[in-house]
Amino acid sequence: MMPNLVKRMGVVGLFLVPGLLFSEEGKVCCSHKLSGYMFGDYYYVVQNHESLYEGQNGFWFRRIYLTYDHAISNGFSARLRFEMNSPDFTKESKSLTPFVKDAYLKWKLKKSDLLLGISPTPTWDLIEDFWGYRSVEKVPLDLQKFGTSRDLGIAIKGKVFQNELLGYHLMFANGEGDKSENNKFKKVMAAFDFNITPFIFQVYGDWEEGEGHKDVYTYQGFLGVKFERFKIGMQYAGQIRESEPDKRETYEIASGFFTFDIYENIAFLTRYDKMFDKSPEGISYIPFAQAKSNFLIAGIDLRPHKDVHFIPNVEYVFYDKTDGEKPDPDLYLRLTFFYKFK
Repeated sequence: MMPNLVKRMGVVGLFLVPGLLFSEEGKVCCSHKLSGYMFGDYYYVVQNHESLYEGQNGFWFRRIYLTYDHAISNGFSARLRFEMNSPDFTKESKSLTPFVKDAYLKWKLKKSDLLLGISPTPTWDLIEDFWGYRSVEKVPLDLQKFGTSRDLGIAIKGKVFQNELLGYHLMFANGEGDKSENNKFKKVMAAFDFNITPFIFQVYGDWEEGEGHKDVYTYQGFLGVKFERFKIGMQYAGQIRESEPDKRETYEIASGFFTFDIYENIAFLTRYDKMFDKSPEGISYIPFAQAKSNFLIAGIDLRPHKDVHFIPNVEYVFYDKTDGEKPDPDLYLRLTFFYKFK
């Protein structure tokens, strides 16, 4: 009797376990996906306010991504992403070193996603996606280091209302980017976007607590207009940095860009960033002078395949007279290459 009972239970188990594993309510083994992309340039520094850099040229990778996505069940999924970059021409030559860019668990809750781990921040996630040419250049707040693209913490993002008119992305995190925490202070970020085709409007703000009341506050507004063949984006942002309890510095920036699909496989892009104050510590491969700056980008996107891009482009920085001095302009010529696999 006992062996028969065990045998029957085993037969039932053979049908029951796969049913649990692959049922709509409790799917366990869903999907695995490996993907990534790479972009870089051949660059030439034609002119620079620091004569040391003039004539510098070479090939380099500005980003390599390798991403693993795993759907754990209907409601849960996970992502692990590695990034590596070539050191730029202002730094010591070294081999590419990979580091963790994303490492999060996502819990899907109807129209919202709850993320735990290292995940994209709301600071410029939407704007970078709308710009569409991260391969050519970082968005303004990233370029001037007004924040980080990733942080370690908890976030929730999603849409509300049936027509998904309102979107939101809220995050509570360490404030250390993709690095580990070494203090007790935290960062709160919030972005809300309104979608009325063909327009999208987003407002953003954050507060980063600092030691000795040296807090940092960031605010931003973005308006995008997207049609079938072209799109326009405009943003205004500012950041208040407290250096002492009663002393603060404010940095403000405005930017506008335009992209146009000339043909199916050729597009034109241009952008202008205006720093109304001295450039703060920015990205090292465009060493801005300590002056009010104007940053111009123009390029042509040549696409022999939808996942392969060759983008000759030019970047030009000219400066306003600041504190009685006007630095010489900077001019960079680049052939950007971008390809992805999935």
